[in-house]
Amino acid sequence: HVVGELDELAPEPGEETALAEERTLMMHSEKIAGDLSEAEQALSGDGGLDARLNLALRRLSRVAEQAGGRLDAAIAALDRTLVEAAEARDQVALALRAMEFDPARLEHVETRLFALRAAARKHNVQVDSLAALADKLRGQLQEIEGGEARLAVLRKAAHEAGDAYLTAAKALSEARIKAAAKLDKQVMKELVPLKLDKAGFKTQVDVLPEDQNGGPEGIDRVSFLVSTNPGAPHGPLIKIASGGELSRFVLALKVALASRGSAPTLIFDEVDAGVGGAVAEAVGLRLAELAGEVQVLVVTHSPQVAARAQHHFRISKSVSGETKAKKDAPLATRVETLDAAARREEIARMLAGATVTDEARAAADRLIGGQS
Repeated sequence: HVVGELDELAPEPGEETALAEERTLMMHSEKIAGDLSEAEQALSGDGGLDARLNLALRRLSRVAEQAGGRLDAAIAALDRTLVEAAEARDQVALALRAMEFDPARLEHVETRLFALRAAARKHNVQVDSLAALADKLRGQLQEIEGGEARLAVLRKAAHEAGDAYLTAAKALSEARIKAAAKLDKQVMKELVPLKLDKAGFKTQVDVLPEDQNGGPEGIDRVSFLVSTNPGAPHGPLIKIASGGELSRFVLALKVALASRGSAPTLIFDEVDAGVGGAVAEAVGLRLAELAGEVQVLVVTHSPQVAARAQHHFRISKSVSGETKAKKDAPLATRVETLDAAARREEIARMLAGATVTDEARAAADRLIGGQS
């Protein structure tokens, strides 16, 4: 209905301004025509400007020869004035004819102008925007009228996309199940040197039913299950493993994945947390072996692990002397590369605590010497 109304109205950009100017002109045409008529009379007729200029030109022309050229400029100026006056008279006459009042034309212009403004108010737009609005609504109408066909196209496209997604997702699931079996074997091998030879590890890949929505990563739910005691059922890694066990399981996972070229550098932040003694030594040994394949950075408080490193950095924090009394004083973090002597002393400190004893230094020597 709206499109039909606007099509019948057929608005054009700039039409309102043109109609308003024409209406204003016609409403004042009677007064304008009177002034134009008086101007025309002043330019023509027996007593008009044209007659007086011609009279002056004839008088000057009679005596021009006797004046010895002194009147040539005045005669030329009068000639130009007569030409300009004639043109002005013609233009005034043309305008006067155009100013003929036409009541029918005024009514048509006002009707058209008011119709355009009423439509603009109805649709809450400027008059010059009506044509664009008509194009926009016409396009929407075409979409509505062709909506069923468009909907069928979209349904077909959605169905094809869904089939393609499921095909790819199922292929990904099969690949994951195969990769999970290989990962389980690799992790189980890594658990032995980490003193978890009695533990079990299993990667579980649950394929979601087709009626459940998948996502950009497929239709699988992957979880790591472990068993820390022989015969005990497997459960989620994060729930079953203790702190020390969790660290070693994570280490085993990272080592297994590193063999697949997952990253050229591995960073472990206190992977030895919660373990000590022989277990910590086993963790350090495995980290050292891993360092032969990729770069390994380890943050540790364990002397058994630190002793296995090829390079030792000591990280400390301190407050500057001038600001120690302030509660919000800034901290400075310092990283030092330790030479052989400083490294021995640091490992001894890690063994003994605040006071480094000769026994601790001897134990540090044994740890460092044992890494070979």
